This record gives sequence, C-alpha cells and structure tokens, in this order.
Amino acid sequence: MPYHEQLADRVRNVLGSRKGFIEQKMFGGLCFMVRGNMCCGIVKDDLMVRVGPDRYEQLLAEPHARPMDFTGRAMKGFVYVGPEGYRSDEALARWVKRGVDFALSLPAK
Repeated sequence: MPYHEQLADRVRNVLGSRKGFIEQKMFGGLCFMVRGNMCCGIVKDDLMVRVGPDRYEQLLAEPHARPMDFTGRAMKGFVYVGPEGYRSDEALARWVKRGVDFALSLPAK
C-alpha cells in the first residue's frame, strides 16, 4: 500500500473546498500542493508535513514527530508524523495547517 487511503480522505476533508490545492503522487505516496508548493502528504501511514527550516527543530519536539528521512538522510524542513500524532481530527487539522501556512509563505511556482 503506497499510502493510507483513509488518511488521504481525512486530509481532503481538512482542506475542504479551498481553491488552489492539487494532489500529486510523489515520494512513493500522495502529496498535497498549493500554488505549486508541497504542504503535506502521506507515505504509507505517516503524515508528511512541510514545516520549513525555521520551525523544524521546534516541531520535531512534538509527540510522534520525527525527521523525514525518505532518502536515508533527514530533509530539514519536513517531518513525518506517526498515526498517534494525527489520531484526532483536531491534531490532523493542526498539522495540515502548519504545512499549508508554510507553503503559502512561499512564492507560487
């Protein structure tokens, strides 16, 4: 299973009817993009969130967050959040918002 379908549906619900979001398969899973920039995604059952370099260390300290090490090397500015970290709808919405906020701070591609 490349990515958790139910989690994808939950992320879609969080994003709602906001304009400018697209889905794209990448990193062996599914990514959500806004204005051409990735904000979050799903790899297997992990939520992947682009938090940016400034908040990276702070958000790694959150429960169930860990470095995104897709290539075997940590990608600064990206975190994986395990299932326990997004179990509630509120927790998922909080993580997705962090990714969306960072992506919207970048120039559109």
